[in-house]
Amino acid sequence: MQELDPNKLLSSEWPDAKKNVQATKIDIESESLISLIKKSFSQNNFLPIFLTNLFSLFLIFLIGFCLVWYFRAPLFGFFAKEYLQDIQNQNGGEKISSGIFEGQSVFSEERLVVDAVKKTSPAVVSLVISKEVPKYETYINPNNQNNPFGNLFPGFNFNFNIPQYRQNGTEIKEIGGGSGFFVSDDGLIVTNKHVVLQKDVEYTVFTNDGEKHEAKVIARDPILDIALIKIEGSDFPFLSLGNSDSIEVGQSVIAIGNALAEFRNTVSVGVVSGLARSITAGDSAGNIEVLDKVIQTDAAINPGNSGGPLLDLSGKVVGVNVAVAQGSQSIGFALPINSIKSAIESVKTTGKIVRPYIGVRYVVVNTDMKEKNNLAVDYGVLVKSGVSQNELAVIPGSPADKAGIVENDIILEIDGVKLDNKTSFASIVREKSIGQVVTLKILHRGEEKTLSVTLEVAKDN
Repeated sequence: MQELDPNKLLSSEWPDAKKNVQATKIDIESESLISLIKKSFSQNNFLPIFLTNLFSLFLIFLIGFCLVWYFRAPLFGFFAKEYLQDIQNQNGGEKISSGIFEGQSVFSEERLVVDAVKKTSPAVVSLVISKEVPKYETYINPNNQNNPFGNLFPGFNFNFNIPQYRQNGTEIKEIGGGSGFFVSDDGLIVTNKHVVLQKDVEYTVFTNDGEKHEAKVIARDPILDIALIKIEGSDFPFLSLGNSDSIEVGQSVIAIGNALAEFRNTVSVGVVSGLARSITAGDSAGNIEVLDKVIQTDAAINPGNSGGPLLDLSGKVVGVNVAVAQGSQSIGFALPINSIKSAIESVKTTGKIVRPYIGVRYVVVNTDMKEKNNLAVDYGVLVKSGVSQNELAVIPGSPADKAGIVENDIILEIDGVKLDNKTSFASIVREKSIGQVVTLKILHRGEEKTLSVTLEVAKDN
């Protein structure tokens, strides 16, 4: 029998034995794993296990995505700040002022305003109103140079060379101005109706690049203070229309316009100060109009800004600047763009603004009017003529005239909707269709009556 050498066993044979043990263990584990897989397939439970693991991975990914999305602003600000810091270090420490400031993202409000103005200014125009007016000159009447007192006061020099004025032809002179903006690339422009109300004048549009274009009035809205004009040409930049129903009080807005009819494309920035305001607006010619559901803003709006766009920070139009409160500080108003979209589309498809109308001039009844005029109700609209003789209470031949409505009637409801401080007469009529029959509840000489009125196409005034 061969003797075992302990040193040889420890130095050479033992490692081989150890390797054999490890190999045997691996074989056993491999056989166990294969057996487990075969068992899983044999018991038809592989699919549930796979789906469970897949769902777990998806759930982990979803939770991670939600966390990243929730903290996206600070995360983006952090990485952007680090990125700009690296660029600054690469540029030898040169300061980068257009990125992150203390606690702010690269998308600061200032940057958004600048970008929005750059994007939209080319589509904003200045409107100049010119008219042929008499041209006067001064002259000296030679018949007035003789002394009417003769020699009664000798030694006194009576100078009767008083300048007089006489007409010497006519000249074209600028008499006003306003603003507007392109809504299509073929030169269609939105502005205010009161800007282009006169029919015996010339309208000239100056684009942002200084080009001069003769403008033609396409349509004047019979209900809203909106008009559409057009210039010849193509490929004009135009603005995108936003959603005025989604704006909120405190939201930042931008006004662009021809301030004071002198400073073209003036930019002012403010916030939405109020929504759904009702105001009575008038112009220098004495025209008075009730505007409802307008947007109040503290962005500076001056005479000449009328017809210009009110923009959100993405550069979309949310309103059309229409009026400013005289004697106030930073109180301007804009028509919501959603109430104007139908007029724009109507002009694009038919060449005119098609609106339904009833045909009455009115004032809103409230508690104060009820007390001062001893009325029976504190809501509704009072059918009443305007200041001038041409502003009749009921338009002859209108749907209201045909239905028998007369001055001093009070319209209380339209189709069961009460006309109070929350619901205006004009906004309800605007939502109706031409040819639609509406039911009016009126107060006629103290007696409530119900009338049916068929809405007709409003005439372009």
